[in-house]
Amino acid sequence: MCELLGMSANVPTDIVFSFTGLMQRGGRTGPHRDGWGIAFYEGRGLRLFQDPAPSCESRVAELVQRYPIKSEVVIGHVRQANVGKVCLANTHPFVRELWGRNWCFAHNGQLANFAPPPGFYRPVGDTDSEAAFCDLLNRVRAAFPEPTEEERLVPILVEACAGYRKLGVFNGLLSDGDWLFTFCSTKLVHITRRAPFGPARLKDVDVIVDFHAETTPNDVVTVIATEPLTENETWHRHEPGRWKLWRGGECVAEGHIE
Repeated sequence: MCELLGMSANVPTDIVFSFTGLMQRGGRTGPHRDGWGIAFYEGRGLRLFQDPAPSCESRVAELVQRYPIKSEVVIGHVRQANVGKVCLANTHPFVRELWGRNWCFAHNGQLANFAPPPGFYRPVGDTDSEAAFCDLLNRVRAAFPEPTEEERLVPILVEACAGYRKLGVFNGLLSDGDWLFTFCSTKLVHITRRAPFGPARLKDVDVIVDFHAETTPNDVVTVIATEPLTENETWHRHEPGRWKLWRGGECVAEGHIE
């Protein structure tokens, strides 16, 4: 299985601390040696870093850890290949344009015998994850050729995720740069940090950060991951079938699929 990392914040925030912990799981403290990637939204722009090499050995990952990019929405991923060979084309996150915005997606899990109908969006690689992303966007585009409000969009996303979940494991992160949508099929956790901020210690490497010194009293930052990244904080587990919509670090909508 792969591991996911997401962030939603109300101010541009760097994710170096959490990213440093996740990168250890790409071959050092975890078996996810088949590539990694991370995407940072900056307005309508998107910085995307990917490498099919193990993240714990990647020079590109070292660069990102030394380069504190500030963003309000981030999606990251470390891969343990199940479907598709190890190569750059199969490395998450995946990105496509819809409604004049960059949509970004990363997936943890495996879908059995997944063969969606062809549509406008087509996979570049050969993973079930990218195929699901393209299928999801094809559904959205068919239902809403023009941009629409999240209230009308979310039911399409939930319906698609419910269908993918029936085919296997589908834990996913999706964003258009404004909001972050999360779906838990089996395993997902989050922590929301707000004042009063305190210190946090990573589980996978001996690194401590005092968030009080790095934040303002008005900051709200939510980090989503497959497994908790710190050992001295309380992370909240999502029950299977739970979806959430995040904006500005806050959960603005959620629901559950049986």
